[in-house]
Amino acid sequence: MSTKRLQTEPSAQWEELTASDFPAAVERAQRVCALPIGVIEKHGPHLPLGSDVMQARAATIGAAQREYVVVFPPYYFGQIYEARHQPGCVTIPPELLSSLLQAVCDDIHRNGFDKIVIVNGHGGNTNWLNYFCQAQLAARRDYAVYVARRPMDPELQAQIKAMRKTDWGGHACEDETSRLLAIRPELVNMNLVDSESGLPQGKLPELAAFTGIFWYADYPNHYAGIATEANAELGKLLLEAEMRGLAEVFRAVKEDGATIPLQNEFFGRAEAP
Repeated sequence: MSTKRLQTEPSAQWEELTASDFPAAVERAQRVCALPIGVIEKHGPHLPLGSDVMQARAATIGAAQREYVVVFPPYYFGQIYEARHQPGCVTIPPELLSSLLQAVCDDIHRNGFDKIVIVNGHGGNTNWLNYFCQAQLAARRDYAVYVARRPMDPELQAQIKAMRKTDWGGHACEDETSRLLAIRPELVNMNLVDSESGLPQGKLPELAAFTGIFWYADYPNHYAGIATEANAELGKLLLEAEMRGLAEVFRAVKEDGATIPLQNEFFGRAEAP
């Protein structure tokens, strides 16, 4: 007796699609691929090393279920040199970091996508990814790269503000810990949340200049915040806000008819100024 796979809507996750499903998924996504990106780094004493990617992918997959795009598999290679002193951190040489991401984007395009939306889950990637996006103009390309800027629903923003017990942080803090409690509670060890300090230590004198050691000077434990009041309900609300915002981004990118023509015009002029 033969069995046939049930006909269902194609998954939003690249790695779950079959080769037979893939072309239809590309067309359904209107040739838009989302690339959530994070790093492997310490997240205080209580969160998993892959927290950034877990959060970014959860929000991206949830958004893709509302506004369909294909979501690239977990991507862990970003800028995280400031955490090299902590166990488990994975870093890539600076000259390879952008080359690797460019090669991945090139291959995403080779598979049929014309627009790639990078969804950043790690604050230390921000400047690098903006530069990477600008560097797309260094050579002619037949596709566009975007870095998502998630709009925040004002109503949800007010609810989140009312639920928070702390008003600062940024790494393994109340917000991040709450998201992980909503996504992967079995990986969160709240018994350890107070075993290290997440308070700024102020070891660097105030300077009118930027230096790369700024993060280590304040947060040598690679923990910034107070996560004791974290809870899954806040995490669900934070994720809902991000999903809504990303769905708007995906919709806008699909409707964007200006970027690629402008790139083509620019490349033509740059090749014969």
